[in-house]
Amino acid sequence: MAITALHSAATGMKAMDTQLDVIANNLANSNTNGFKSQRVNFEDLFYEMRRQPGALNTLGQMSSTGMFVGLGARVSNTQLNMSTGSMENTGKPLDIGIGGAGFFKVSTFDSIGDGEAYTRAGNFIVDSEGFLVLGTADGPRLDPAITLPNEYDSVTIQSDGTVSVIAGGSTTEYQIKLYKFPNPHGLRLEGGNLYTKTEASGDAIEGNPRDIGFGGLAQGFLESSNVDPVRELVNMIRTQRSFELNSQTIKAADENLQVVSRLRR
Repeated sequence: MAITALHSAATGMKAMDTQLDVIANNLANSNTNGFKSQRVNFEDLFYEMRRQPGALNTLGQMSSTGMFVGLGARVSNTQLNMSTGSMENTGKPLDIGIGGAGFFKVSTFDSIGDGEAYTRAGNFIVDSEGFLVLGTADGPRLDPAITLPNEYDSVTIQSDGTVSVIAGGSTTEYQIKLYKFPNPHGLRLEGGNLYTKTEASGDAIEGNPRDIGFGGLAQGFLESSNVDPVRELVNMIRTQRSFELNSQTIKAADENLQVVSRLRR
């Protein structure tokens, strides 16, 4: 009956609505440093089996096909696109881009990832205590911590993560660490350019920049968002058309039900 069509089309509209939400978020973050776009994955729902494949027909012969009627679609998950965004030259000595895999670790609130979060954004600044912090609203500190004196001559960051701070004729060195995960798609998105680990992502693996499996660092550069605006706009148009097609299905099913209801008169 048309009621099945109504249900299937409604699930399709709901799935398209979720995809539109994800596309809107991608486009809104097209200028967010280190942002990783998402895509929506779909899966079909249960099927009503009206005839078993291999059943005997009236002639006693085995049928080669069955009869299944699907009950719609749903969103199975949203998947991160972990490809590296383009590097933007800012010329600022505390801006650090990651040219490859890996995350910076920052110290944050205990309620977020037990105080540990990870980010691809490298727009660092110095707080009032001299700590290198992420240039976001909350300003979490880089971990392991790097402190700069009130007056320093220069800061040099090598591609292998070695940081040399020259102040008053003396040099202090630090080491920036990078972290990766067995399944980065399983990370929890916290907002503020931060990710936290989950059981699905696995534990963080520590390494130095330019180690095998880790990207190198680029001082004075920032990784741009990897959102492709043209692709997102195309997906938005396709999503809108799919939503309209499902709405037309609901309209057609409703008209069929009206025809059935008039048969009683």
